[in-house]
Amino acid sequence: MKVTVLAGGVGGARFVRGVREHARRSGDIERIDVVVNTGDDWWLAGVRIWPDHDSLLYTLAGENDDERGWGRRGESERVAAELQAWGVTPPWFTLGDLDLGTHLARTAWLRAGETPSQVARRLGTRWVLGVTLHPATDDEIDTHVVVEGGDRMHFQEWWTRHRASLPAIRFEQAGIPKASPAPAALAAIAAADVILVAPSNPVVSIGPILAIPGMRDALRRAPAPVVGVSGIIGGAAVRGMADSCLVAIGVETDAAAVARHYGARSRGGLLDGWLVAEEDAASAPALTADGIPSVAVPLWMRDADTSARLAADALAHASTLWTDARRA
Repeated sequence: MKVTVLAGGVGGARFVRGVREHARRSGDIERIDVVVNTGDDWWLAGVRIWPDHDSLLYTLAGENDDERGWGRRGESERVAAELQAWGVTPPWFTLGDLDLGTHLARTAWLRAGETPSQVARRLGTRWVLGVTLHPATDDEIDTHVVVEGGDRMHFQEWWTRHRASLPAIRFEQAGIPKASPAPAALAAIAAADVILVAPSNPVVSIGPILAIPGMRDALRRAPAPVVGVSGIIGGAAVRGMADSCLVAIGVETDAAAVARHYGARSRGGLLDGWLVAEEDAASAPALTADGIPSVAVPLWMRDADTSARLAADALAHASTLWTDARRA
């Protein structure tokens, strides 16, 4: 089986790690590809930073700082202190020294003319990841946020400095109308036997992937079932500040509301199936009636066992959908 996952952020990284763990235990998965959000990317101190890609890279490599939830373990910050002393970087965004090494290598390759997809392949050879990471696009689609009062700032400033406390009016990716899906990302979608949408932020992690012209069409044409996993449990975001993002686009912080935001593929949307938490089991019948067959399973990813179990549940739901579709 070939599995392709759409993912970004810490929740996405943990879910992909669970898919890999299930693959190791079951032996049923031949290949795992991940289409990674690039909307969080930005330039800082002359280097190109890929927050979502690097969360996946470090988590899968076993190098992530689980205590902080981001960056490399065993990190130091001497260079960051110097950059801040020179006024090159703001005090609210710290680049660890090991992390900075990744950014410098990436920037060197980009400036030498390599595409982000080529650079991602290079970065993926440093450790044995067990998956292949693909930027959703090779074009720059950095996210900016327009807040109340009309001020516009990069997503990282809104998210990291202000902790999403400034009410957002809308999210913008200035370069997205001219962007196109990365060829490797399209190939991973077309070749997949199952496509999973990770429990990542639906607005700023999955949203930019889907907003790339041609990406939704590729997903609708894909022969594989598309199954999403809710990142909302019992009316609250599992991690991060997804509620602040959902408010800006007029979507309730609710597992069923997010599923309807994605929409049923049978009705022009994205999803063939959806996983909700046991706490939200009551919403499953109505979602199924709306064309998004839904099941309630344990969603909390507390360790390798629970993460692998969630991946297995997502794949089992996809298998059921595939069987039902063939019978129909």
